[in-house]
Amino acid sequence: MTPWQRELRDLCRYRRTLVHERTREKQRAEKLLEDTQIKLSSVISDIFGKSGRDMLEALIAGQRDPCRLAELARGSMRGKKSVLREALTGHFRDHHGYLLRMMCDRVDALTAQIDALTERIDQAIAPFARQVAQLDEIPGIGAIAAQDLIAEIGVDMSRFPTAGHLVSWARFAPRARQSAGKSKPGTTGKGNPWVGGTLGEAAIGAARTKTFLGSRYHRIARRRGKQRALVAAGNSILVIAWQLLSDPHARFTDLGHDWHDRLAPIRRKRQLIAELERLSGQKVILQEAA
Repeated sequence: MTPWQRELRDLCRYRRTLVHERTREKQRAEKLLEDTQIKLSSVISDIFGKSGRDMLEALIAGQRDPCRLAELARGSMRGKKSVLREALTGHFRDHHGYLLRMMCDRVDALTAQIDALTERIDQAIAPFARQVAQLDEIPGIGAIAAQDLIAEIGVDMSRFPTAGHLVSWARFAPRARQSAGKSKPGTTGKGNPWVGGTLGEAAIGAARTKTFLGSRYHRIARRRGKQRALVAAGNSILVIAWQLLSDPHARFTDLGHDWHDRLAPIRRKRQLIAELERLSGQKVILQEAA
């Protein structure tokens, strides 16, 4: 491993650790509010956003009136003031405010450290901005995920003769298992947890997009479950990353969410017939159009 990659790996791994710690601290704050019957997280997706943070600061300062707290909502949240008033009605006490103050300060401190690390990482990875931009084009992969992935696998793909070698190294290729002539569900084994975490988050992000990767996830999730679908999507992301990093001029081109339908129309027709028969309980017979 080259010195620059070792440095980048240390920085990226520590940033990821701090992000996890910040998430846990936010979850503690949500749990504290739930204990006081304040259901703010059921109305606001991120209670540490602008509106949520203003309400938390007001609670810490001693404000207990749900109506006044709801008035702190900003933007589109102002249309939910009636729901916010109900969610902010609870049994928040001074000692809860004391604990919440410590939690908010801890979140702020971690955020400052994460931002400082990100600046240092941007400087360390500047010579490989082209590779970061290439990976950033993959659905589900943002700039931070691209940095994390490069920190773990590097940019020199000559170490992996094929994309399959990289996928196998990362343990994102399920292995077939047989015993006494019977096949058992394949497992990927234990691989690099940092690569696994990055690919897992990327696969979840890609599943929300209307792309080939999103379609691949949903097709497999319907048949094999979400966990196997995440592994399959992560496998595809890693194959794409290998192809991009192997060619300095390569650019990501999405195959389209309907790629499987265009590739195998006959198979798609059989699937639709089977689904229609399942829903109607009747036999479907196709006739040639006039």
